[in-house]
Amino acid sequence: MAAYVIAQVDVTDTNAYQEYARLVPGTVAAYGGRYIVRAGRTEAVEGSWEPKRLVIIEFPDVERARAWYDSEEYREPKAIRHKTATSSLTIVEGA
Repeated sequence: MAAYVIAQVDVTDTNAYQEYARLVPGTVAAYGGRYIVRAGRTEAVEGSWEPKRLVIIEFPDVERARAWYDSEEYREPKAIRHKTATSSLTIVEGA
């Protein structure tokens, strides 16, 4: 069953974050992931949630999503994201 990594990101250092954006797609693809949403315009229609940057990545299953997140390949990009943005991530199993 497909799984999704959903990330809400608030970039605090745009120039340095560009390195993260350059590095991470290859790591996603290596684990069978594909971007569904990558920082498009958002519009709140109910409630007050208005993420600055929203990313949704589809993986074949929860195990592959978790393997990507914990991978050696993603370690450096993840460290860059932690230095250049505040973010919240979740992995959710699809229907």
